[in-house]
Amino acid sequence: MTSNYLDRREFTAAVLAERGDTLVVPSLGAPTWDCAAAGLTAEALHSWGGMGLALATALGVALAQPNRRVLCLNGDGEMMMGLGTLAVVGDQAPSNLAILVLDNEHFGETGGQPGLARTADFCAIAKGAGIPRTMNVTAMEQVPALTDMLFHQPGPCLATSKIALGDFPLTMPEKHGPSIAAAFRATATNP
Repeated sequence: MTSNYLDRREFTAAVLAERGDTLVVPSLGAPTWDCAAAGLTAEALHSWGGMGLALATALGVALAQPNRRVLCLNGDGEMMMGLGTLAVVGDQAPSNLAILVLDNEHFGETGGQPGLARTADFCAIAKGAGIPRTMNVTAMEQVPALTDMLFHQPGPCLATSKIALGDFPLTMPEKHGPSIAAAFRATATNP
């Protein structure tokens, strides 16, 4: 099944190209592979098998590093697993945190079953949780406005991008947890 939504790899590369020195916390699977394909190494704190924890991790990084911008690059399935974290983000209101949900409306990591994001509106949920700035993205022409919000406007903010289903070459980043943590820590504390 395919859709006429955004090409995930092209869209993610265009967004990440504008990140400056933003730290990125991608969720497992496609967001991690997209970060690796875009050349992010020490700037991305990815985890292997920590589904549902990307936003909580990004929130922790944002609170610990208030002088650095932090982007949580999340999939729709993982966002559904961590919806409660949106309320904590709204409560803590870190001005340096941005969230981008790559929404293909399916559970890509477990076989492509239809997901709940087909009916759930992440922007409405985020607003209800106290996150003031949201954006729905369905066209590449929106990337400049999106990157301005994600990387330059006060946070917290959340954007949802409707992306097409598709198979992309796997670009695997480092898998050694202590090495990932050490490289990210060095990058996060020394911009």
